[in-house]
Amino acid sequence: MRLAIIDMGTNTFNLLIVETSEDKQFKILFKGKAGVKLGKGGINSSIITPEAFDRGIKAIEKHISDIEKFNVDKIIATATSGIRSTDNGQEFVETIENKFKLKVKIISGDEEADLIYRGVKQAIKFNNENTLILDIGGGSNEFIIANNNGLLWKHSFNLGIARLLDKFNPSDPITTEEIKKAEEYIDSELRVLYDAIKTYQPKRLIGCSGTFNSFRSIIIAKNGGISKEIKNSNSYPINLKDYALLHQELLNSTLEERKNMKGLEPVRIEMIVLASIFVNFIINKLNVDSLTQSAFAIKEGLVNKILNS
Repeated sequence: MRLAIIDMGTNTFNLLIVETSEDKQFKILFKGKAGVKLGKGGINSSIITPEAFDRGIKAIEKHISDIEKFNVDKIIATATSGIRSTDNGQEFVETIENKFKLKVKIISGDEEADLIYRGVKQAIKFNNENTLILDIGGGSNEFIIANNNGLLWKHSFNLGIARLLDKFNPSDPITTEEIKKAEEYIDSELRVLYDAIKTYQPKRLIGCSGTFNSFRSIIIAKNGGISKEIKNSNSYPINLKDYALLHQELLNSTLEERKNMKGLEPVRIEMIVLASIFVNFIINKLNVDSLTQSAFAIKEGLVNKILNS
């Protein structure tokens, strides 16, 4: 069976097309993405602006065009924080359903966290050590604590980078005072996480989705490229010293400089600084001792759930 998964995130609408087998495995046939910046200009006012609305519709049109090349048996589309938390999110979904005859499921933060865990555990082997998973989105950030026995704790925070960008609108480059204010705000919103950290005490951090994919690509580019084996790997260990150097470079960078940064997707140029502030804050606050990027997240988790339901 061939499945097409459309993950309608706040920054990017992602497409995954897979072929499944009887042993509940799947082969990736195609990956696509379209930058939509659905939260730009309205996320903290709980609206999708007309411009963002139009970008989202065009992204679905592009993905449907790609899907038609693969003769898929089923298309599944999910929508996350950038749609579920907006006043006109349902109107956006209905427009897609009417225009493309495509059913869209708006998933909760809890469902999102569960799918992320399902996706990550296919890319990275867990052991009995408790591990913290972080998925950074535009509308929300999901934290999950898990080990090889399963998911232990999960929570979705409305701290997505599109929200932070809209709230703080930092200078170019960002100032020391703006960094401090962003960190203080992040700190004030994570009390529930801190309680869970005290209970489960994870030291390993797994990061997934666009921000961590960008960290991987930029660091690899700085280190002179990669072998085919690493390029096709579903995970990548990020050296904390390499990340610390990248973080400082991002803090000091201007928008124009980031446009020329190898490995950084255009859709993340505006948001990557605040995203890195968030990640750096978590690493230092929680005394993280290792960081691994997972190439699998919601989309792959949804395939896993379908195959095992």
